[in-house]
Amino acid sequence: MSIALHHHNSLLTTCKTLRALTQIHASFIKSGVDTDSYFTGKLILQCSISIPNALPYARRLLLSYPHPDAFMFNTLVRGYSQSDNPQSSIPVFVEMMRKGRIFPDSFSFAFVVKAAASFRDMRTGFQLHCQALKHGLCSHVFVATTLIGLYGECGCVEFARKVFDEMPQRNLVAWNAAVTACFRGNDVVGAEEIFGEMNVRDQMSWNVMLAGYTKAGEVESAKRVFSDMPSKDDVSWSTMIVGFAHNGSFHEAFSCFRELRRGEMRPNEVSLTGVLSACSQSGAFEFGKALHGFVDKAGFSWIVSLNNALIDMYSRCGDVSLARLVFESMAEKKSIVSWTSMIAGLAMYGHGEEAIRLFNEMTESGVTPDKISFVSLLYACSHAGLIREGEDYFSKMKRVYNIEPEIEHYGCMVDLYGRSGKLQKAYSFICQMPVPPTAVVWRTLLGACSSHGDTELAEEVKKRLNELDPDNPGDLVLLSNVYATSGKWKDVASIRKSMIVNKIKKVTGWSLVEVDKAMYKFTAGEKKKGKIITEAHEKLKEIILRLKDEAGYAPEVANALYDIEEEEKEDQVSKHSEKLALAFALARCPQGASIRIVKNLRICRDCHTVMKLASRVYGVEIVVRDRSRFHSFKDGSCSCRDYW
Repeated sequence: MSIALHHHNSLLTTCKTLRALTQIHASFIKSGVDTDSYFTGKLILQCSISIPNALPYARRLLLSYPHPDAFMFNTLVRGYSQSDNPQSSIPVFVEMMRKGRIFPDSFSFAFVVKAAASFRDMRTGFQLHCQALKHGLCSHVFVATTLIGLYGECGCVEFARKVFDEMPQRNLVAWNAAVTACFRGNDVVGAEEIFGEMNVRDQMSWNVMLAGYTKAGEVESAKRVFSDMPSKDDVSWSTMIVGFAHNGSFHEAFSCFRELRRGEMRPNEVSLTGVLSACSQSGAFEFGKALHGFVDKAGFSWIVSLNNALIDMYSRCGDVSLARLVFESMAEKKSIVSWTSMIAGLAMYGHGEEAIRLFNEMTESGVTPDKISFVSLLYACSHAGLIREGEDYFSKMKRVYNIEPEIEHYGCMVDLYGRSGKLQKAYSFICQMPVPPTAVVWRTLLGACSSHGDTELAEEVKKRLNELDPDNPGDLVLLSNVYATSGKWKDVASIRKSMIVNKIKKVTGWSLVEVDKAMYKFTAGEKKKGKIITEAHEKLKEIILRLKDEAGYAPEVANALYDIEEEEKEDQVSKHSEKLALAFALARCPQGASIRIVKNLRICRDCHTVMKLASRVYGVEIVVRDRSRFHSFKDGSCSCRDYW
């Protein structure tokens, strides 16, 4: 019999599929082994932990067994807590409690509390905490640590600290959990206090501080900790690179990656994704291309997440054709993120029809769209002026795919109508929304009013915004734009005065341009002295004179939002940051080389005109990524067809 039992045990250990496991279970029944608690427990363990999509079978096994023990229940609770449906672990735990003769142990509570933490259910967490107290397990280091994690995930730092402070014994895992909980609850000072009290720290302790600081935007503190670390692993490097990218410190992200490559550590999936994200946000096209080469040489090109990052990088750096090439060349099965990234890339360029074709191709391949896919698709329709198609897909969301539209989807529809000049329809759509419109939705319509010069509606929309976000400088600037375009200089002056009185500052426009794999930043109206700024201004004067002489350029002074003389207005619009970036690139780049500019605000009409004319006069392709889309200027025209 012992030989037979050993054989059954070996079969279970090597079993990898549900079909194979059901066959083994059948053989257990034939041989009578299915009544043995050890083998039933092993079956449940394999179903819960090792075999994909086998949790329902594990649950049937547990419920059909006449005398289940705590190990069987704990195993199933653990399996659900680690699954995509952690909520299902709660009913299993409740069933265990109902049995009466089976008492939960430290493992039971640790697994079920972890499940509650994963879906941030504070109410369930409180109930589980009470049950742990009732069973005398609240001070157990394993249970207490998971309770700290639960309260941290729910943002309740006070409760997390209380559990931590009442622990009679604390191991390193508990200390690290307490630091993490403080950061999750935005208590940076508390995290620093606990970290300072630690007599012993491991690699995880330092990495937790790095991650906490970068997520809190405390980049300088993260740099200090990174410098003080006794040793750095791949997680440390990845955290810093991703943290720099997340906080807009692109130059430091690139420097950190270069330093990583010079050392003994090899870049991994996370660090590469982080530095590609920095390239995407800053528009560092050449650096991104070099990274693509490294990914291929290092044998990482099969990793789906890196391909997705490359698609996003090329799309956001101004080369959607290379993004499409990466997409089409993916060896592994494309994820929903892959499809959505490509659709979003096409949307940014105004390629609405192509984005729709790709969306249909995605659904035909068996990939079900999610809510983010629809945001990208509606965005594509908006930027291509495809009103009927946008309405059709918005309707299909719920009707065909059972996806309830969220505020982002409603915002896309407002943008669709507003961009096309259907301002009243956009206003009516907002008023009929089943969810309360946010400030972002109203702001989208205000931007459309500014573009189309509808003063009356702009004033009505601003009243709505005053109720939600009264001191937003962008809203005041947009309303000021409407008044200035209409020549209502008294109203412009009134807004400017109120901004000064209330100490409200408008967002400063800036632009980034890549020259010889280095990023240069220019600010609107920049007057700093220095070789780079002086060079940009001198070159810009030459460009403006040449455009006037050879292309008949006349500055669109409506973009100068002050009641001043025409000559002063011309000088004002000539100092916009994208013009300075263009001038510097033309001065430094080889003749005919493409120029890629990233702008933090919407490009104005005068700058748009300058880019078009410069592309023809200087025979160069200029790609500008503004706040909402791409503009590819070539031979005197723009890819947006003057619709943006």
